[in-house]
Amino acid sequence: MKHFSVVALLCLLFASCTKDKLPVPGQNPTSLPATVETLISGFPEGFESGSKAAYAIGNVSLPSGTWSFDEALIGNLATDAKNGGKSVRIRNSGSITMLFDVNNAVQVSIAHAKFGSDVASTWQLWYSTDGGANWAQTGSNVVTVTTTLQTVVFNTNLSGPARFQIRKLAGSGRVNIDDFSIESDTTTTNPPDTTVITPGDNSNLLMGNPSNAATDIAMPANYLMDKTYYSLSYNRDRGTPNWVSWHMNASDLGSTPRQDDYRADNSLPSGWYRVPSSGYSGSGFDRGHNCPSADRTSSVAANSATFLMSNMIPQAPNNNQQTWNNLEDYTRGLVTAGNEVYVISGVYGTGGTGSNGGVTNTINGGNVTVPSNIWKVIVVIPNGNNDLGRVTTSTRVIAVNTPNTNSINSNWKVYRTSVDAIEAATGYDLLSSLPVSVQNSIEAVVDNL
Repeated sequence: MKHFSVVALLCLLFASCTKDKLPVPGQNPTSLPATVETLISGFPEGFESGSKAAYAIGNVSLPSGTWSFDEALIGNLATDAKNGGKSVRIRNSGSITMLFDVNNAVQVSIAHAKFGSDVASTWQLWYSTDGGANWAQTGSNVVTVTTTLQTVVFNTNLSGPARFQIRKLAGSGRVNIDDFSIESDTTTTNPPDTTVITPGDNSNLLMGNPSNAATDIAMPANYLMDKTYYSLSYNRDRGTPNWVSWHMNASDLGSTPRQDDYRADNSLPSGWYRVPSSGYSGSGFDRGHNCPSADRTSSVAANSATFLMSNMIPQAPNNNQQTWNNLEDYTRGLVTAGNEVYVISGVYGTGGTGSNGGVTNTINGGNVTVPSNIWKVIVVIPNGNNDLGRVTTSTRVIAVNTPNTNSINSNWKVYRTSVDAIEAATGYDLLSSLPVSVQNSIEAVVDNL
């Protein structure tokens, strides 16, 4: 979660900061105009003047405008996380929706926290540019895991009228929302990209956050990172991801050549060890991609993103170059045949056998743990929209769990297993965004096609 500094907060309150718009990929940065971002009148909305004591659906008049609250109320209990005396509290699959439009919203920031001792919650920010007739998700799913308010920022870059909605995903946890802020771009001359994405579809975490990872330095063993082309849970102490999750369809497969620009991930928190590109040298293990280079050939930026060392694991060469490569080729074949896939890849355990022989527990001076097992779960659905709604009890799910050894069989099908078995080995809750009845069915099956 992003935190504002004191200076940034003062800029937000007094709307006096001037910022340069980030370059759009493929454009010359020097051709973009400077922009001035200012708070839209009525924001930030702190929900202090509103009153709604019940979860039943109803409208609330606030300084920013009228909002619809569904399975949501304005809470003022000691267990409500809040700045001031009140904040929104949402339960189940509830939502809060603006019933009014704002113009040229380029950035939305929202403070959020768990209610009391509730379990973590997942929620999304959606927008509508046609008065609420149609909605699309902006940004990635947000997982709320702490009882202290954290601020998340969405770069919406919208031109013209729009309204916003917060949707909580089904679950037993309740989430508090406060300080809903919208900034507008008052001087843009180049219209922002307002491509509407099918609601929720294609998000790297659409199938769920297996370990409830969060972008919180207090969670170094389960640190959530959004790399645009994939999302991951990073483990500082192991020097590798716990898991990496991504979506792939035909638009991700192009003609961009392999970049081979392995490099340390400098976006890791200050003070954390950053595995260098040479960190696996001489170890007998490959720098094994989780999200494969060949899954991201639509652009140089997409392919280059896969070469961050935070996407790598120490993988036995034959596992990487044969077994895993064959599975990756097969998966891309499913995509070119008219499907889209959601993939989650991860590791567990300690101790693998590389080309040097013998079991190795760590490499790179002890900074990188060698896993004993490497697993992957692939959800396969025909191309289309409303992806979550189209996953049924008959959807094909491929689960594979391989030992991290150089004597491995090159036929990945030998290592097929069930999602339930991988969950038992890792403690993760895979495909958690799906209805429980669907999970119970497809997670028990071992693929045999």
